[in-house]
Amino acid sequence: MFHIILVRHGRTEWNRVERFRGRADLDLDEVGVKQAEAAAERMANWPVSAVYSSPLKRAMHTAQVLAGRLDLEVKPLPGIIDIDFGRWQGLSPQEAAADDAGLFQKWLTSPHEVNFPGGESLEIVRNRLDETVAGLGQRHQDQTIVLVSHKVVCQAMVLYFLDVDNSHFWQIKQDVCAINLFKIEEDITRTLLLNDTCHLDKLANN
Repeated sequence: MFHIILVRHGRTEWNRVERFRGRADLDLDEVGVKQAEAAAERMANWPVSAVYSSPLKRAMHTAQVLAGRLDLEVKPLPGIIDIDFGRWQGLSPQEAAADDAGLFQKWLTSPHEVNFPGGESLEIVRNRLDETVAGLGQRHQDQTIVLVSHKVVCQAMVLYFLDVDNSHFWQIKQDVCAINLFKIEEDITRTLLLNDTCHLDKLANN
């Protein structure tokens, strides 16, 4: 048995203006740093044994804020890096639709059927998550660990833990710096928190 705390990274400029981020190595903006600090405050007394992060800056920066509060070091974990959007990386939704209207519509309606030009599919992401989670389970029995990742990866991981296929991708919501908590015991995964952002409420009121 072990627990996974899954956290989406804080806001970046490309979250604010909405672009396909993927492997672009963006850092947090000023709001994103404050979001990470709020999440760190929320988790300060949780019994965390390790903090892992996607190696991209926006995730690593978020993880470093969390780990600093927990007196831990961040361990980069390539298995939870963001999806590769290929040719669409850096495009706005409008630009992606202009590039290939049919593929963009399929992304909105049948995301499990999309393989991004020069990039990845949700199936590829899910397969590496399966392998990654299995390895973590072997290393962290009876412990609680934090994983800091990205919207697509977090949504895919939630589907994985719920044992639901990728066609339901858009039925999962993951806000910036949302916290999720899963308890994994043998072949059963229990969802204890999902897209929890109550720690960000005070930021919205400032």
